[in-house]
Amino acid sequence: MSYAPSPTSTPGNRSVQEQRERWDRKRIRAARELVQTERSYCDQLDLVTTYFVEILKAKGTLRQDIRESIFSSIKSIHLVNQSLLTSLEQGRLGVGFEQFCPHLQHYATYADNFHTANKVLLVQMKKNKAFRRFKKLQESRAEFRHLKLEDLLPLPLRRVQQYKHFLRDLTENTHPDHPEFQQLSRAVRAVSEVAQRVQDNARSHDNHLQLRRVQKLLKGRKTKVLPAPGRWYIREGWLKLVPLKGADAKPKMFFLFSDILLQTKPCSPMHPTSGDKFSCQHVYPLRDCTVDKVFGHTKSRGGLISLTFPKAKLLLMSSDQEDISDWFQSLSLAVGRLTSKSTVVNRRDELCRRPLRSAAESPSAGPSPAPENHQPGRKRLMVSFLERKCGLWLLFSELFLYICRFMSILVCRMFVIAHLSGCRSQQSSGLSCTIL
Repeated sequence: MSYAPSPTSTPGNRSVQEQRERWDRKRIRAARELVQTERSYCDQLDLVTTYFVEILKAKGTLRQDIRESIFSSIKSIHLVNQSLLTSLEQGRLGVGFEQFCPHLQHYATYADNFHTANKVLLVQMKKNKAFRRFKKLQESRAEFRHLKLEDLLPLPLRRVQQYKHFLRDLTENTHPDHPEFQQLSRAVRAVSEVAQRVQDNARSHDNHLQLRRVQKLLKGRKTKVLPAPGRWYIREGWLKLVPLKGADAKPKMFFLFSDILLQTKPCSPMHPTSGDKFSCQHVYPLRDCTVDKVFGHTKSRGGLISLTFPKAKLLLMSSDQEDISDWFQSLSLAVGRLTSKSTVVNRRDELCRRPLRSAAESPSAGPSPAPENHQPGRKRLMVSFLERKCGLWLLFSELFLYICRFMSILVCRMFVIAHLSGCRSQQSSGLSCTIL
């Protein structure tokens, strides 16, 4: 007995059905993991609100303003997430996140206050003996499982990042015709905005710490790294500064920021207070800087970078090929970003300019000045050729100086030896005359 295949069992229909089944399995797996992690997250939030926020409020160990500075909106976050957990356990993912997203402002407030909360907590741990005892007692409870308050406070910020990944997995494995697809898509956009805000706050805080560190490394108060709105720390390191007059290349410490380049030298180690600091020699703005690699394009040993400023020019050299390439890339990106910002600011003026006309089209006009950037490609090649030639000439000049020094030392030694031998011969002749 033979069975004819039904119209619904064709290979194309089977492949579509298998794909939907895979989506369903991935969606179920992501939803299950989301519910499990949400339970654990709510339990940890309950530890903070129950054993710290509520008890501290009842005992009055901390003033209200200090308590709010440390814990911020964590109690509101706990209440919102308890409601979300109830919806997730009932399988209403779309509805749960649709009701949850309007309350994401509590997470944004918590993220903006997080670094201030850490500072206030450290101050209270140092100065408030009663709070220090209370914190140690609460953390010794079995419910905390060896967790400290410092481990629990960052949990809301991490949870926002986890929501973003969970929602993306759920949306990607949900069919567009599914009733929850639109709700999950809107939740992805809302949570991603808050997650980006958390990341931006963390980057700004790390950048501020780097700027403060560099400011403490600089001797005196003349060079101001802080405050500088919009300034970002990029990198630092030792590079050899090649002088243009053919003297010896000297190592200098350079600090690269998004808008300036600092050239420093180490202070004397015998200095009583600034032995481990650097003295700033020059501050170079990057806005009108031109960066070129003189040599070091191939896998050779080291390289040379040319920096051209309106009133100065630097030749920076390193014997490490990877290091000089990283410096060239960092400098080029920093200058390129500044150039793009100035281009955006002046974009409207450039668009409003009228096109140039020839002298034949406008006979009444006076003689137009010759264009400054005539044949830019040829000029760029000539500049690059001259800079490479200059770099090679500097290397050969250093080698020539070393050879001249060696020859002068050798000639001096030969002169001294000849002088000593002449003196000895005179002494020996004088002795022979005496004997006779």
